[in-house]
Amino acid sequence: MKYRNLFFDLDDTLWAFSVNARDTFEEMYHKYGLDAFFDSFAHFYSLYQRRNTELWVEYGNAQITKEELNRQRFLYPLEAVGAGDSALAKAYSDDFFAVIPTKSRLMPHAKEVLEYLSSRYNLFILSNGFRELQYRKMCSGGIDCYFKKVILSDDIGLLKPASQLFHFALSATQSELRESLMIGDSWDADIVGADGVGMHQAFYNVSGRTEFPFKPTYLLEDLKELTQIL
Repeated sequence: MKYRNLFFDLDDTLWAFSVNARDTFEEMYHKYGLDAFFDSFAHFYSLYQRRNTELWVEYGNAQITKEELNRQRFLYPLEAVGAGDSALAKAYSDDFFAVIPTKSRLMPHAKEVLEYLSSRYNLFILSNGFRELQYRKMCSGGIDCYFKKVILSDDIGLLKPASQLFHFALSATQSELRESLMIGDSWDADIVGADGVGMHQAFYNVSGRTEFPFKPTYLLEDLKELTQIL
């Protein structure tokens, strides 16, 4: 298969979201003296992650708005320990969103792989992230220069794996389906979504998944493997 167009997920595929987010949360935790309410940062973060996962599912199902998602996920850990201070939650939420896009950690070999691919293919971002953050994160990581277009779920109000978002991305980039490949770390969003529209997929298995409902076109343990495939 000769590809011309490569669609990359951003968070935890290229930009190291999990590491950058945890670092930012720990900064905010100490800045706002949250150890007065929690046993430890790990205690706080486990409460946040559990509710955040649930809220993203609700957001993906159009049960809550982006604003409600952000309000609830920052307030919940405080409410869980009986310190539901909405003003405090709003303050560290605002601070978090100001700081996180300045973080620059990338996934292993991300920049060298993009350098290799950018002269050979049309590179695009296809992400569920928020518009006000994604561009800044790409700039902080020094990878914005490799991409010809950034397609976000915010563009049409639907998240991957919605087929409409994939079709929109193809149309917006004037890409042919048979010449396109989706590369991402989320099985449900990236791989299921691409497969649903008949697009080839490369699953970056950062989570160490061992069971698959179907075989992806490519299975990656390291982004560097793309230089051997493409």
